[in-house]
Amino acid sequence: MGSCIVRCTKIKNKYSFFYFPHTMGCRQSLAHERRSEDVRKLIILSLIGFVAQLVDGSLGMGYGVTSSSLLLLYGITPALASASVHFAEVVTTAASGISHLRFGNVDKETVWRLIIPGSIGAFIGACFLSHLPGNEVKPFVSMILFCLGVYVLWRFLFNKNYYKSDNTKKKGRFLVPLGLVAGFLDATGGGGWGPISTPVLLSQNRLEPRKVIGSVDTSEFAISLSASVGFFISLDWTQIDWLWVFTLMLGGLFAAPLAAWIVKVFPTSLLGVAVGGVILLTNANVLQKTWGLNMTMSTIFYGAIVLVWTISFVYAFWKMKGTKLMKKEKQSDGI
Repeated sequence: MGSCIVRCTKIKNKYSFFYFPHTMGCRQSLAHERRSEDVRKLIILSLIGFVAQLVDGSLGMGYGVTSSSLLLLYGITPALASASVHFAEVVTTAASGISHLRFGNVDKETVWRLIIPGSIGAFIGACFLSHLPGNEVKPFVSMILFCLGVYVLWRFLFNKNYYKSDNTKKKGRFLVPLGLVAGFLDATGGGGWGPISTPVLLSQNRLEPRKVIGSVDTSEFAISLSASVGFFISLDWTQIDWLWVFTLMLGGLFAAPLAAWIVKVFPTSLLGVAVGGVILLTNANVLQKTWGLNMTMSTIFYGAIVLVWTISFVYAFWKMKGTKLMKKEKQSDGI
């Protein structure tokens, strides 16, 4: 029996090289699949950053809401999604703010009054989101984003004519609650600073539209930085994939010049309706699972969103055509 064991051992050792390459081949195949999956994930993240910056550069709002919605749809937890977006925004908002300052699109008084309450709200929102379980908070974040999508859709469909210059002295008391609310929702929802702050300031008729957009974009650097500090303190920094952050930033940098071109050739109202619809659809998936909708109710839910989106496009196009002459007259008058 002992000789049999020795013989089997010799045979195993002698012919083990026939099995070793097969084992190595399996390991190499698994490693190749993992690398392919990593590359695929980075490509998707860069596309998310590209699309989000395309939206934000064309409308002056929407980077955080769009990118967070797409990241949640991709399966990333709310806290990590919002943290990744805000870390990426530190760079993109800094570049945007510098550009607006150079072109004179910033009202410094408004920026300073927005920065302090907005930063406090963003820091609190980041800490609040970081201490909640991802599975439990995901429906909450999706609901915030869904509501912001409805707001963006409504804002670009039914906004009043705000292209008026008003030299009335600015009253900044309302900027404190505005900054707190917008900063908190921006951190918890991954976006919301632009969609909330910009329309409110425009509705006041105290600043030119270009200065409203420039001031909001410039102040967003401080908001993103405060939210990032909150996430950095509250989250384990090793959980954050810095390659994801860099990829989001890279995608946004490539989209910036294209967005500047699109805003010149594509109507802003149609872009706003498009963004609102995308936000609704991307967050509807999480909501219908949370509500436990069956196949029939899910179909009705998605169908209603698509129907509202289609009607909104038709209405926005009709409205754009109806006001075309008015816009030409305003441009000729230098307004």
